Amino acid sequence: MTRVVAAAIEQNHDERGIIWPEPIAPFDVSIIPINLQKSARVQAATEALYAELTAAGFDVVLDDRDARPGVKFADDELIGIPQRIVIGDKGLERGMLEYKRRRDGLAADVPLAEVAAFLRDQRGNPRT
Repeated sequence: MTRVVAAAIEQNHDERGIIWPEPIAPFDVSIIPINLQKSARVQAATEALYAELTAAGFDVVLDDRDARPGVKFADDELIGIPQRIVIGDKGLERGMLEYKRRRDGLAADVPLAEVAAFLRDQRGNPRT
């Protein structure tokens, strides 16, 4: 098993870190909240989105550390989770969340109410 993981990493990386192939990624999506400890709105949206995506069958990792956004983004890219959702006050004011796909850097604003469907469309059916 360790040889498979080592070969996958060797074939799927860039200067920022691992780019996991979706079928063997440890998680489907990472959620990175900005100012989680300072914003009740971000905290509520983060908890709701985590519950929604988990219930929809996605394997989700939540970066709830009290760290600067740049640190969280760098660590997320190093780990190589295929899809990332960023939740912040500015986006929530517009009803949007920021999406980024690790493999090709595709970035988009996604309506909060459509995140699960958007992620499913980007990846296919989530693992169950």
